[in-house]
Amino acid sequence: MPFVSIRISGSATRDQKAGIVADVTRSLVDRLGKNPGAVQIVIEEVSTENYGAGGQLIADRDAPVAAPREDAHAVPPR
Repeated sequence: MPFVSIRISGSATRDQKAGIVADVTRSLVDRLGKNPGAVQIVIEEVSTENYGAGGQLIADRDAPVAAPREDAHAVPPR
């Protein structure tokens, strides 16, 4: 009985998760000849505030960067 555990950062819609389950099941059936009824899949959604890489939280890394402010005293480019 195949058991597949998938972790994703953030969240996915119900339809997206259903598609993942269908695709992974189909792959195990096609490639390994597994019975689709025996394939078990768990999708775990991990908050980006609970996941880090490269020494920082993913939530901080993916935070939008503020646009630079325009300097009213800057000399315009020629």
